[in-house]
Amino acid sequence: MDPENLPVIVGVGQVNDRPQDAAGGLNPVGLMAAALRKAEADAGAESLLADAEWLGVVRQISFPDIKDAGPPVAEVIGADRAETFQTHGPNGDSPVMLLNEAANRIGAGEIKVALVAGAEALRTAAAKVAAAEGGRKLDATREASHRRKLGYPQSHGLVAPVDVYPLYENALRASLGQSLEEAQAESGAIWSLFSQVAAENENAWIRNPVSAQDVVTPTEKNRPIAWPYTKLQVANAAVNQGAGFIVTSVGEARRRGIPEARWIYVGNGAAAHESDDFMARDRFDHSPSMEVSIRRTLELNALKPSDLDVVELYSCFPCIPKLARRVIDWPLDKPATVFGGLTFGGGPIGNYMSHAIDSMVDVLRAKGGTGLLFANGGFATHNHTIAISGRPIPAASFPKSYDFQAEADAARGPIPAMAEDYAGPATIETFTVFHHRDGTPRAGVVVARTPSGERTLAHVPGDDTETIARLTSGETEAVGTVGTIEPGEPLRRWRFA
Repeated sequence: MDPENLPVIVGVGQVNDRPQDAAGGLNPVGLMAAALRKAEADAGAESLLADAEWLGVVRQISFPDIKDAGPPVAEVIGADRAETFQTHGPNGDSPVMLLNEAANRIGAGEIKVALVAGAEALRTAAAKVAAAEGGRKLDATREASHRRKLGYPQSHGLVAPVDVYPLYENALRASLGQSLEEAQAESGAIWSLFSQVAAENENAWIRNPVSAQDVVTPTEKNRPIAWPYTKLQVANAAVNQGAGFIVTSVGEARRRGIPEARWIYVGNGAAAHESDDFMARDRFDHSPSMEVSIRRTLELNALKPSDLDVVELYSCFPCIPKLARRVIDWPLDKPATVFGGLTFGGGPIGNYMSHAIDSMVDVLRAKGGTGLLFANGGFATHNHTIAISGRPIPAASFPKSYDFQAEADAARGPIPAMAEDYAGPATIETFTVFHHRDGTPRAGVVVARTPSGERTLAHVPGDDTETIARLTSGETEAVGTVGTIEPGEPLRRWRFA
């Protein structure tokens, strides 16, 4: 390829909007526009926004009346020439996918200047709902249109990501042979380092370092959410945050006089996904699409894990960076983030990785080196990884397909059939327990296998203290134990043998 068409990130911008009256905050369009203006100023070159040929935006959920944020953002920033594109969903892999798309189009010589932005204003949206509806608390992650469906998993309480990711956490702990104490210690260690990175990052939403023990210990301020996750282990979506970045060709950056010290080179990326049906997974202690995405990105860029100076391993819930760090043997005592993680940096639904990209650009400009950005979205569904570096990546060439779905599909084991009406003996595959805001158990759900290998769900009432204690005490591992699913209305019930 023409070396003048190598894609480089030349400008980054992040915005935290904290008005005294939350209801008066910027909407997502305003946040995206502000972030892109900051990115243009960061690049130090005039008219980058006005001359942009392509604008990719991450779909947002906080203001549902904004169906497509691309055109209004383009209008506000004066990007009249730009073709706009909005991602299909508000998924965590969206910013990395948009960066990969921009790099491919620039590398192909189709465009010279691309913009990427995303934002959520859930803090402002919640304040507006409370003012208009008598103080009602908005639960946007459950009320979003793409989550409003009722089916077999939803009838058992598996609605939002915070309900589903614990299934991976508990299955992973059991498969690794960890005790509950060991697994929680790993989560606490990772999250404590996240909080320390956030404390040093002026763009993070929460800048208070916390200890590993404080992360995993339930308290009044750190209430249990879905076992074993506490509030400090889940993504913090109650933020007003926007982030954007500008990608150009090397030739265009040079023509505009942007110093090479500001350039961060974009490498090739790889994507693969699991089924949108989170019950249609071969297992809950591994993700073939995650592994393929990360390993292929390293191979495409001729990188070894030891070549990586910094990483951003997506961190909506601890099970994801736990799985990802094992693919690259990332040490437990080394931060797996440059931004601060979705708890402390902030969890603006699908746009977290725009903040991570911007923060990694800042780090690589200051210290040099190469970084890996791994993004995850949906219900451990979507995976997209990319490399960026303070120096050219010789193996990278553009355009190059990032679709490795066929390889991930080939690596996946058989998907168990669902037996929705099954009653009889079964073995626990994984499980979780949901909690009320006061910390008391609300209900539990068991994912079980029948003697013939089919998968089914069973309910645990919140007042069944004996069963819930056996699931969560940590004295013995519940995954792999046997019991009975009893008929019931409206849900069949789990009983230990």
